[in-house]
Amino acid sequence: MSRRVPVDSAPVQIREIAERTLLSHSLAEKLAKIPTPLIDDAPGPARRDAVPGRPPELKFAPRRTAPAMPRAGALRDPNKRAVAHHILANHELQALEVMAFVLLAFPDAPSEFRSGLVHIMRDEQRHTRLHIERAAELGLPFGSLPVNDYIWAKSQAFESVLDYLAGLPLTFEGRNLDHTLELESLFEQVGDPQSGAILRAIHRDEIGHVRFGLEWLRKLKPPEQSDWDAYTAHLHWPLRAEKSIGGQLNRAPRLKAGMTEEFIDRLADAQRGSPPH
Repeated sequence: MSRRVPVDSAPVQIREIAERTLLSHSLAEKLAKIPTPLIDDAPGPARRDAVPGRPPELKFAPRRTAPAMPRAGALRDPNKRAVAHHILANHELQALEVMAFVLLAFPDAPSEFRSGLVHIMRDEQRHTRLHIERAAELGLPFGSLPVNDYIWAKSQAFESVLDYLAGLPLTFEGRNLDHTLELESLFEQVGDPQSGAILRAIHRDEIGHVRFGLEWLRKLKPPEQSDWDAYTAHLHWPLRAEKSIGGQLNRAPRLKAGMTEEFIDRLADAQRGSPPH
């Protein structure tokens, strides 16, 4: 019997993946497995879209209409834990959409950066699915509640790849180095180890995402500029250094992500409101 030889898939342009992820009104399409191999020899012209495509139930709600993250004590209620996962799923989906936005807005970015960003998009897809699935298990289908546009709205100020690196990997995902540990602990305390395990898995990925952001900040900034100065120079208000810290600054994951002790000390100073060294 002859063995069937697998046929390689035709390469797919990174731009095609970015357009599908950003512009599709189907959640299934946004979260569909990103194929391999990918090529990037036709990044196309720059384009900036004011809003991502989304199904009607996930359109961004008016300000102050989406629910806030439940307080720690409320998480004893499985319904409140479902709300937390619903909010977190929307955060992860926004991060995915912002990455697609960056691929389209900055087509001249280094191809290695662009391919690395697609790799991280796969993680964001998985994180979104994990939160959606857990919310559904707790009785809350995704799209049942209004969702905000906080992360997406901040991306509209990005004028360069360096702005993106400072804003999303080093601030939003940097903050998640703390929030994931905090939420894991809270879920464990209320007897929900399944939710805790999701946050622990995401925490491990976030270390790599922050490392990616820091490595590319170092590659793209002027050589004479410090990591800290490059980071703070590319933050757009209201994003600022202290926004990259959760309830408590955790040094260990930041060191794993490649931050220097000096950089982390600067973050601690920012959190305390101390003047820079």
